[in-house]
Formats: sequence, structure tokens, C-alpha cells
Amino acid sequence: MYIYELKHWPLFQWDEAALLNKLADVRHSQGRLIGNMQSLGFKLQAEAVLQTLTDDVLKSSEIEGEVLEKEQVRSSIARRLGMDIGALVQTDRNVEGVVEMMLNATQHYSEPLTTERLYDWHATLFPTGRSGMTKITVGAWRTDQTGPMQVVSGRIGRQKIHYEAPPSTRLDHEMSVFLKWFETPAPIDPVLKAALAHLWFVTIHPFDDGNGRIARAIADMALARSENSPKRFYSMSAQIQIERNAYYSILEDTQKGNLDVTRWIVWFLECFKKAIVGAESTLGQVMAKARFWDTHSGALFNERQLVMVNKMIDGFEGKLTSSKWAVIMKCSQDTALRDIDDLIRRGVLVQNQGGGRSTSYYLNQNALVKN
Repeated sequence: MYIYELKHWPLFQWDEAALLNKLADVRHSQGRLIGNMQSLGFKLQAEAVLQTLTDDVLKSSEIEGEVLEKEQVRSSIARRLGMDIGALVQTDRNVEGVVEMMLNATQHYSEPLTTERLYDWHATLFPTGRSGMTKITVGAWRTDQTGPMQVVSGRIGRQKIHYEAPPSTRLDHEMSVFLKWFETPAPIDPVLKAALAHLWFVTIHPFDDGNGRIARAIADMALARSENSPKRFYSMSAQIQIERNAYYSILEDTQKGNLDVTRWIVWFLECFKKAIVGAESTLGQVMAKARFWDTHSGALFNERQLVMVNKMIDGFEGKLTSSKWAVIMKCSQDTALRDIDDLIRRGVLVQNQGGGRSTSYYLNQNALVKN
């Protein structure tokens, strides 16, 4: 029996005494992080938001097994937020869809969550009307024409059913109740509401696909409401990705349990606290970038060098070679080598041991901490 089959569904219960200290602690950490970030100034805040949202979009998709291109996500977000980050890359439709949904949830957090809005989010996630090679119902609740909605794992013939969602005939009623609750002021802490909203939506599982990503977007929307701000300085999705197995395990246990969801809320609060702690690394990257450009404020860098140095500070994936430089910046190999040699002379880049085509370069960490 699943929780939606219980007599008093969806009247969730929890042990307030067991949550009191954890909730107070996470709310204190949340407020302190926001205060620290707001002290950075507008430009650095914008950089922190861009990094956080990029991570959020990437990790929310990775949880579902979909790997997006980081530079495409970053460019899409920067373009939509009106940020100048140098050369923007062309983005795929699926990247644009995920970014559009996440930004709509967080940047317009105060607008009502409605059936139509959820339909729009779902349509942006699946612009081709397919999930992989499978045709799905897009921009509408699932119909269960091919059978009940189940969460399964394992090979065909040896599959394990982890969860079976309510039949599609219940979806109009279930979602009506959920949306009314979400938009009705309630005497509970907004962070608790985010935890409950995430669980409630993913339990209903109203779409053919994308339910996890939309559930996390709804939770992010509720957290934005808890802060009364569209600025995102931490990523719950990034932390959930780290704890992916525990995430699915606590969901399955809760959905097969009773209406006391204390364990789920405790897990959510602990995950939230870790996400806030993880935001300190984002702050560190932003501050490192600020220190670097302050130190080199009088130096002249061409556009290619500006873009590539920022990529290195943000965490360039893999080894940087002159060939990669030429491809990314759409310039010749000779131009790339001149750009790199100039940065080596300035002490910005360091050449790894090796030679020929295998020669690679890394950022001189002393250049980031120089006073």
C-alpha cells in the first residue's frame, strides 16, 4: 500500500519536536549565507547566481540520467538574465527548455503555480514530444494508456518496481488539491512547505516524464518564497545528486510508509544544510575571480584571453591545450599559442611537463591569491 491509498491522504503529519532544532539551524545558516552574498555587491552577486543556477540545471538533469553541456547551460542562463560573459555558445532546444523552466520557477517565484504553468514547464522540457525515443503526452497529465505509471529499475524481465503512482483518473482531483494547498498561506515554515511540496508532487507523479525535475523546481520555487528573493546562492539539486541513492531510498520508504513524514523532512533539511555549506565553494570561486581581476585591473587582455581565463577560474574541464583554445575561441592554432605564451609570460598560466601536441596548461594558483 502506498501513502496515497491511505484513508487520510494527503493529511501529512510530522514530529515538530524532532524538527525544531534542525529547522532553526538551517534557517540560521540560510540567513547567514544570504547576508554574506548580499555584501558582495551587485556584480559578484550576479556571478554567484549564474554559477549556482548553472549547477542547479546541470545536476537536476544528471539526477535523471541526462548530461547537459555546461557551456550551453551557462550561456543560456546568462543570455536570459542579461549578463555579459563574453562569447556565448549556441544552445540546444533541450537545454533551453530546462533553463526556461528553472528560471521561471525561481525568477517568478511569487506568481501562482497553476495547472497551465505546470503544463508549460513540461512542454519546455520535452520540445519534441518525446522522451528519448518514446513518444509521450506533453503539456498535459499522463493518460496511462500504456499501463500504470511505475518507477522501475533493472533489466527487462527482471525489473523491480519501486513505486506505482495514482491512476490517471485521479490526477485532476489530486493536482487540484495540491495546487490549492501550495498557493494557500499555511501556518508552517516555508522551508517545511518546500519539503512537503517536493514529496507530494513526486508522489502524485502527474506527467509521463520529468516529474523529478519539476518536483525539484517546485521546491526551489518554495525556497525562493521563503527568502522572498529570486537570487539563488545554493543548489539543492547539486546536493541531491551527491546523495542520489539516499534520495531515492528515502522517497521509496516514505511513499510506502504512513502519513508521518518526519524522516523525509529531516532528510530534506539535512540535505538543504549541506547545500548551503556547499555554496561556500561558489563564494570562494567568485571571490577568487574578483581578486584576480582586481590584481590585473591595469593589464590588457584580448577578448579571447578574458574568456579563457574566466573559464579556467570557473573550473575548466579536462586539460587545456592550444588545440582546445583554438576550437573554443574559433581562432587559428598560431593565434592560440600566442595568446597562451603571453599569459605564461605574465604568470597567469603555467605549462605542464611534456611537449608537442600533448602540451597542456593550467592556471597559476598564485595569480588567484596575489595581494
